[in-house]
Amino acid sequence: MTRNKRTVNCPRCGTPVLWGTESPFRPFCSERCKMIDLGAWANEQYRVAVKGGDDDAEAGSAESERDAP
Repeated sequence: MTRNKRTVNCPRCGTPVLWGTESPFRPFCSERCKMIDLGAWANEQYRVAVKGGDDDAEAGSAESERDAP
């Protein structure tokens, strides 16, 4: 039985990558693209959106003040 391998595009450079054990850096095409992407996260170039308004931010700062010595 022959199975078709799924391909995905590298999120960094767009190169097609086979999704399988023969692609150890998947979804990235190479260790280089993987490390560039990791560096972008470390430098806070990517952000995860948070649901909620300013009330959530104020509640967080109030909790921080309450926990302070």
